[in-house]
Amino acid sequence: MKMYVSMSYGLVVLLLLIISLWCIEAKMQQLEVQQLLKRLNKPAVKSIKSPDGDIIDCVRIYDQPAFDHPLLKNHTIQMRPSFPPSGLLDENEESSSIPQLWHQNGRCPEDTIPIRRTKKDDVLRANSVERYGKKSPGTIPNPTPSYSQVFLNGHEFAIVFARGGKYYGAKATINVWNPTLEQTYEFSMSELWLIAGHTEQLDAVEVGWHVNPGLYGDNRTRLFTLWTNDSFRSTGCYNLDCSGFIQVNKDIALGAVISPISSYGGPQYEITLLIWKDPKSGNWWLQYENLSPLGYWPSSLFRYLSDSASLIEWGGEALDLKSNGGHTSTKMGSGHFPGEGFGKASYFRDIQIADQSNHFQAPQGINNFITRPSCYDVRHADKGYIYYGGPGRNPNCP
Repeated sequence: MKMYVSMSYGLVVLLLLIISLWCIEAKMQQLEVQQLLKRLNKPAVKSIKSPDGDIIDCVRIYDQPAFDHPLLKNHTIQMRPSFPPSGLLDENEESSSIPQLWHQNGRCPEDTIPIRRTKKDDVLRANSVERYGKKSPGTIPNPTPSYSQVFLNGHEFAIVFARGGKYYGAKATINVWNPTLEQTYEFSMSELWLIAGHTEQLDAVEVGWHVNPGLYGDNRTRLFTLWTNDSFRSTGCYNLDCSGFIQVNKDIALGAVISPISSYGGPQYEITLLIWKDPKSGNWWLQYENLSPLGYWPSSLFRYLSDSASLIEWGGEALDLKSNGGHTSTKMGSGHFPGEGFGKASYFRDIQIADQSNHFQAPQGINNFITRPSCYDVRHADKGYIYYGGPGRNPNCP
């Protein structure tokens, strides 16, 4: 009897200890979440509720998250490029902002930038508070014989690439779709990459559109940027979810919904994206459509991209978590194979690269990198069109 009481008392003590530790861990996580939200959600001059449910905060330009980065504490904002590229966009056409849904309820005033407010639920969907807004390590497509980790990480690609030179910019026009996903923690992206470095230590900047419910909590198509200086092992993130990218444009919110989107056999809607290196400041500038530039990645963030890119890529990416045992049915691009052509398949067109003098031209000798052609594929077509994408799981991709 005494032994029974002693064992019962011991179990109770153990249970109370476990509960106590769980409560401490939960409180610590709650504190970490609150601290992250405070860092990301800067004081707003004005807040606008978008019809899609997003809250857009108009934050003073010098209060944006970029200046939390230790390398940017004393950084002076470059409000415009020193030498913008010429001849790519119609310089005589008056710049006008591309409508985003939040514009229906207001605009941000001068000297502020629009930032999509991060919610508590956004952070809690991440694997950890530390990994919020980050991509998995080792998921930059590096088309070399030794690059096998792409299969281990479940990231699948259908891309074209140019390598072997020094590149100072890249451009593309992409049609925009809303691919369906098999499950919440998968995603589908169409993007442009500029990369430099070695397999284990890659610098990269990326821009495009994606569907990523794990990040945003919905299945809408959104504009995104992404960067890293160590192959996503510990640095870099989407949009403004960590310090780094400096935004100067008050009309476009990174991470906001793109609308309208293309339809199968119907109208095709496109976005034009351009990244180039300012020859004077060395910063990597991002331009979206025929607008004032969105902002830039300071060259001081990078080791290899501080000089130039050595690899440029255009195409699609999808995450396959194999949650049902076989290949995911998450779609890439339109969800249709390249052979279906215009109006049905996703495409990049007018892809270009820049030399050191900011002269843009079509790349020579581009190659393909496709992880599983039976699931997602790439095809070159006339007039500079490159079609890509696919349905994922199908009879040839079980």
